[in-house]
Amino acid sequence: MAAPQPSRARRGMSAGGGAGPAARSREGSPGAGGFAPSALGTREHWDAVYERELHTFQEYGDTGEIWFGEESMNRLLRWMQKHKIPLDASVLDIGTGNGALLVELAKLGFSNITGIDYSPSAIQLSGSIIEKEGLSNITLKVEDFLNPRTELSGFHVCIDKGTFDAISLNPDGAAEKRKQYVGALSRVLGVKGFFLITSCNWTTEELLNEFREERKGEEQRARNIDERETSTSCLLHTPHRGCARNQGFELFEVLPTPKFSFGGRSGNSVAALVFQKT
Repeated sequence: MAAPQPSRARRGMSAGGGAGPAARSREGSPGAGGFAPSALGTREHWDAVYERELHTFQEYGDTGEIWFGEESMNRLLRWMQKHKIPLDASVLDIGTGNGALLVELAKLGFSNITGIDYSPSAIQLSGSIIEKEGLSNITLKVEDFLNPRTELSGFHVCIDKGTFDAISLNPDGAAEKRKQYVGALSRVLGVKGFFLITSCNWTTEELLNEFREERKGEEQRARNIDERETSTSCLLHTPHRGCARNQGFELFEVLPTPKFSFGGRSGNSVAALVFQKT
């Protein structure tokens, strides 16, 4: 899912993973009309992308680029180190693509990491790269995150760099698929676990709105927690009081990202947020 971007500048999107700036044009707001449908939101597109990437790696040894750039990956790694996430914590890379993030996590000493992607070619590519790097303690699975198997659960940290973006561009019921994504995340992420998301299509406020929508079942129970219990301990840290509590997730931190100015207006090139499951 997390994928190479068009051209070597890698400003595009990830398979099951994210849409680049060009895909930001929409018909209305995300909550109303959503993003304009695109082939970038389809499995067929990313299967074709990763088949080419796999062939390129096999022929030339080119591992491809880092989705959203190296700094976007380093930002997440720095956060994990800053908050002293234990090296044996279970970490899930949602839409791993070429597995670049998995490689760096393993090099930092993380020993319980899993990468999933709905493209078999992506998993084959990431497996080949990991083998070339001589790394172990990395699990790879062909998995559709919208319909995760029951054994995919209890993770301490889940990371998304572009997968939610891609789902938002799916021509076939993107709004419903976004709801499926949030429900799947609730099942996969353990209580008090962290969800790190980077998006180039959604703003911070839009992401907060997406994760505020009504849920059922286990998510409803989370919303009924006494508001006085907002100081929930995490792996090795306690979040700030007064954080926004959203469908079993509360906003833990907004990570700083590069800013740009155009036409007298300014904004961020990507949004990067950390949620904690309550």
